[in-house]
Amino acid sequence: MSDSAEVVIVGGGVMGCSIQHGLAEKGVHDSLLLEQNALASGSTSRSQAILRMHYSNEVTARLAWESLKIFKDFEEIVGSPSGYTQTGYLLIVPREDIQPMRQNLDMQKVVGINTVEVSREDLYTLCDMVETYENESYSWEPDSGYADPYLVTTGYASRSRQLGARIEASTRVLSIDIVGGRVNGVVTDKGVVSTDTVVLATGPWSGPLLESVDSDIKLDTVRHQVVLLKHSNALRSSHPIIGDVTLDLSARPDVGGLTMIGVGEDENADPDSFNQGVDMPMVEKTMANMIRRIPSMESAQFIGGWSGLFTTTPDWHPVLDQIEGIKGLYCAVGFSGHGFKLSPMIGKVMSEIIVEGQSTSVDVSRLNASRFKTGNLLESNYRMQVLA
Repeated sequence: MSDSAEVVIVGGGVMGCSIQHGLAEKGVHDSLLLEQNALASGSTSRSQAILRMHYSNEVTARLAWESLKIFKDFEEIVGSPSGYTQTGYLLIVPREDIQPMRQNLDMQKVVGINTVEVSREDLYTLCDMVETYENESYSWEPDSGYADPYLVTTGYASRSRQLGARIEASTRVLSIDIVGGRVNGVVTDKGVVSTDTVVLATGPWSGPLLESVDSDIKLDTVRHQVVLLKHSNALRSSHPIIGDVTLDLSARPDVGGLTMIGVGEDENADPDSFNQGVDMPMVEKTMANMIRRIPSMESAQFIGGWSGLFTTTPDWHPVLDQIEGIKGLYCAVGFSGHGFKLSPMIGKVMSEIIVEGQSTSVDVSRLNASRFKTGNLLESNYRMQVLA
């Protein structure tokens, strides 16, 4: 194992690999990424991989918008496919969220996002299988879709290696060595790596490492279930990605007449020991709600599912910052279920923060670590926090 590096990235999910790639693109080739298992084996592997840009805060919307451009041109930029598939994104909100939705649309249009409010009649033209109800409103993002988390993660890793970066899998970081208020190295289960710069992109394993350096960033790990249905008629099963606030559904299509439906958040899950399956009461509730929204789903079959983990902050937005009081220690944590869609730009802005001292492509200063002490939290316009 390598015994030194200019930068050590801890975590081999899509965030860690994107950050390493961003650093390599900025000329930092002597980086070492340490992953405790295999690349993309943690939260990344269980992501629905939805790419949508509807957010309440400009910083998040802009990160999602700029990231979508990279997903679309991933092969040209990185040298391998991302699996980007354009489906469109349909947001459905109840009466009490109509005005917040319109405020968000106004902001997103200023950013440059192609989005529009649509009527029930327009929606029938776009997707006639979707049932509509009184006192609902709808918005439409035609450019949104989904991508493949494994392809994106390994694509970044492959390109980083080509640029001289190193990756060590099956290597667990036990602690960060701090001397005189600055990073001195990392201690792993295979030995010590000397470095003066460490980036934590450790998902649901971030808490213990942050606590070990006396950081007061509060993170929770939240179990999120994904129910998988197979439509009886694959030719009629294609539908847009649906973010349904009314029925608490987040549904995306997949090949072969499949639909993935993300539902429910159970707090305080242990990343090393949690139920990775789905709960049958949740499956039954999800199928009933999905049939209400797409009646033709009545003939769909439940074929399985899984659970993954969201790592959440108090305001359901990530922390992209240097850890206060420790020179050379950075974190990209707490993505709260939004991470994959933002990942291309996270690599870019984190590499800017590390190399230049601040992000320049997108101003992410609002995503600082101190906001939880100052009370300057970001707020969602919706009651459904995961929409942020």
